[in-house]
Amino acid sequence: MAVPNSLPQRIYLLAYNPDKGKVGTSTELGAMLRAGALADLYLNGQLIDVRGRAAINGQHLCSDPILAGLLEEIARSKPRKWQHWIDKRQRATVNTVRQQLDDGGWARCQRYKILGLFPATKVTLRDPRVRKELLSRVNNAFRSPTGRVDPADAALVTIAAAAELKLVLDRKTRRDNKRRIQELAKTTGPIGPALHKSIQAAASGASGA
Repeated sequence: MAVPNSLPQRIYLLAYNPDKGKVGTSTELGAMLRAGALADLYLNGQLIDVRGRAAINGQHLCSDPILAGLLEEIARSKPRKWQHWIDKRQRATVNTVRQQLDDGGWARCQRYKILGLFPATKVTLRDPRVRKELLSRVNNAFRSPTGRVDPADAALVTIAAAAELKLVLDRKTRRDNKRRIQELAKTTGPIGPALHKSIQAAASGASGA
């Protein structure tokens, strides 16, 4: 079964609640998608970690607009910690990923206005089996030997765990598989911890507002 190639698109599908027909408002979607983009670039060797900061690793062409844009942002900036890049441009990233899923035939996006005033987008999965396939890959990552887990699947587990995405990994699953999650998180180096810090910082800012 064909699933999207990019981690941000896969993460969006996993965060989508089929019972509610949407991504939950409490879901840290923007942060997860930005972390997914960083993970894609890290796994592809286009980004490396240099003293806790994201750094370009040579010149690489990138056809995905999200990944290409992120590479350009990092190339033009002074060295920044990974969390900085997770925190930036979250809303724009969500909008672009939704459009990619629509263009690729994985979702149908219908724009409307709440109360006739506020723009919103209704997202419907075209084939629920794609999301089930991604969930299966996450579950298989716990059963297969660590060395045989696809790095992209390890990244999905890492990001879902760091964001405490209960729809994919509930608290009991995270607790029972804590050591395996830590092993899988090594695949994406600094990205899992950076995502966790980003979400914590956002929560602290909201509670202090």
